Amino acid sequence: MSDTCAEEKKGGSTTGVGTPAPSDRNSLTIGPDGPIVLHDVHFLEQMAHFNREKTIERLPHAKGSGAFGVFETTEDVSRYTKAALFQKGAVTDMLARFSTVAGEQGSPDTWRDVRGFSLKFYTDEGNYDLVGNNTPIFFVRDPMKFPHFIRSQRRLPGSGLRDNNMQWDFWTHNPESAHQVSYLMGRRGLPRSWRHMNGYGSHTYMWVNEAGERFWVKYHFKTRQGMAFFTNEEAARMAGSDSDFHRRDLYEAIEAGDHPSWDLFVQVMPYEEAKTYRINPFDLTKTWPHADYPLIPVGRMTLNRNPANFHAEIEQAAFSPGNTVPGIGLSPDKMLLGRAFAYNDAQRNRIGANFHQLPVNRPKVPVNSYMFDGPMAYEHSGTAPTYAPNSYDRPWADETGPAAEGWEADGAMVRSAYTLRAEDDDFSQPGRLVREVFDEADREALVETVAGSLLGGVREPVLSRAFDYWKSVDADVGARIEEKVRAGAAPQPAEGMGEA
Repeated sequence: MSDTCAEEKKGGSTTGVGTPAPSDRNSLTIGPDGPIVLHDVHFLEQMAHFNREKTIERLPHAKGSGAFGVFETTEDVSRYTKAALFQKGAVTDMLARFSTVAGEQGSPDTWRDVRGFSLKFYTDEGNYDLVGNNTPIFFVRDPMKFPHFIRSQRRLPGSGLRDNNMQWDFWTHNPESAHQVSYLMGRRGLPRSWRHMNGYGSHTYMWVNEAGERFWVKYHFKTRQGMAFFTNEEAARMAGSDSDFHRRDLYEAIEAGDHPSWDLFVQVMPYEEAKTYRINPFDLTKTWPHADYPLIPVGRMTLNRNPANFHAEIEQAAFSPGNTVPGIGLSPDKMLLGRAFAYNDAQRNRIGANFHQLPVNRPKVPVNSYMFDGPMAYEHSGTAPTYAPNSYDRPWADETGPAAEGWEADGAMVRSAYTLRAEDDDFSQPGRLVREVFDEADREALVETVAGSLLGGVREPVLSRAFDYWKSVDADVGARIEEKVRAGAAPQPAEGMGEA
């Protein structure tokens, strides 16, 4: 940049404390060719901040993006919940973030993987976060397994490389993963764009109406753009030509005025029915049959505004399924209860103790919290008491009695899997998915994808266990997978294939 151009610039930059910056081009040196002096505070501040410029990336869900929009409740579901955002006619500002699960920040958007589908609703009762995926189920049902699962899908500790054998070793040791793995290895494992995929709350949640009646619910966001998918070959080519394809697609669509939208439906189970239903309704590896609990329309989500600044509004956006509002509660789903702690704690590590004070995370209602101080505190309560109860008119919460969004539990303190119900095996639902939801073309693609993944370095004894795993899902599909692998006839997997 020439001196003339510099002179033509209007105004100038400042330091972090607002004083005029001396120069953004030249450090302070002893003569033009001499060393930089230690008291060039502006240079030192610039470099120190640069060294800390990136927020710690999420683990998992590091690679993603999102947009702002609105949710409008178009149907009357007040018989099920008193939550203000789900009253007919309510329009609520919101933020959505989409992501892969296992890949790091620079990984391709189009690797075969589950996609995160995280929503923040800025309601007039506080923020409500619905943190799910593009599948209605997950790989495990106990949060104790979650760190092990994520590590198995990332990189080997020695070589730093991703490894199919490690992934299948974990999956085949945990047959509860079969339902989600069947989704992942099918067409739905490669969505063409975030705009062309469905989203699910995945867990079971509680809704409570004004009368105090309780219901169990599952959320389904159906894309109005229609579901569309990549083939293995298309996804591999796109991973090489544009690793940010999904991020770019969403941004450019919104910039062009093509605002993507999703219709929200819920499945509702009466509270008492959960006690005797033939499958455990809180098991994250299971779905509720629509014949028993049909979809009930609620409203529509539309994304209509891109972030003004990616780092401030997407990277620093913090979501947790523990953030609920009156009329919505959690459930005995062990994974949900584990996430209710882990997600906010992850944000404290990534962003800091006061991550909730950042504009993108701050609710649009007044906050009167008894969480104080910590690094980077901005909001404060002045000289008001920092303790409760107090004698100086600062209000505090004091509910007693049964929790409105609670449930009953009794029994010995144990470390145990869920109590099995009549249809609580691990392979019936993935088997129905493969036989009844997939068509023959889907099944053939599934065989090709799984066989390709198994040929990508999966060794004994994991390989034989993988064959048994798929024969338990479906005998014919499992036999076809084994035949292809034994013959060595399957194509090599696309980049990232099988890497959830």
